[in-house]
Amino acid sequence: MKEERKTTETEIKLSLNPRGSGKYKFDTQIPFFDHMLSHVSKHSLMDLDLWLRGDIEIDCHHSVEDTAILMGATLHKLLGDKSGIRRYGHFTLPMDEVLTTVAVDLGGRFFFKYSGPELIGKFGIYDAELSLEFLQKFALNAKMNLHVNVHYGENRHHIHESIFKGFGKALRMAMEIDPQSAGSIPSTKGVLE
Repeated sequence: MKEERKTTETEIKLSLNPRGSGKYKFDTQIPFFDHMLSHVSKHSLMDLDLWLRGDIEIDCHHSVEDTAILMGATLHKLLGDKSGIRRYGHFTLPMDEVLTTVAVDLGGRFFFKYSGPELIGKFGIYDAELSLEFLQKFALNAKMNLHVNVHYGENRHHIHESIFKGFGKALRMAMEIDPQSAGSIPSTKGVLE
């Protein structure tokens, strides 16, 4: 599905396929953001093509936030009534000295919680705390519960990679079609938002 978002701060063109093979192509002008998104795509098996222009002369906040808004909303739209999916996903990912657990519920209600070391500093022009902004806005617009727990770790790059890889893996599990569900909606209510 191709979607666009244009504001006075950003212009984004996105193509997203949740039933892909993990192919990605980025042109965001924010190299570290591209690197993190590549992990989400590769490990969730979502195909992702993203073109982004934003007011990065100020900082990367609007670019990262607006991308998360568009990606989350597009995924929510593509999953439709969510019939047949597993709905829940979780993954504990080791990344050298780092151990991170990510859990997802695609049940239609937003909640985001991060536990772990403070994400501070910069990776090139990318402010480390923008990773939490991305995850929160993605979860809000995808109408999902998202819990991220970095149990321990020291290397800042490894911590970020573990979070984004773990998110991709948990998302993949939650979006998977459950062959035993016979296409039913994974809720006793019979409906998910």
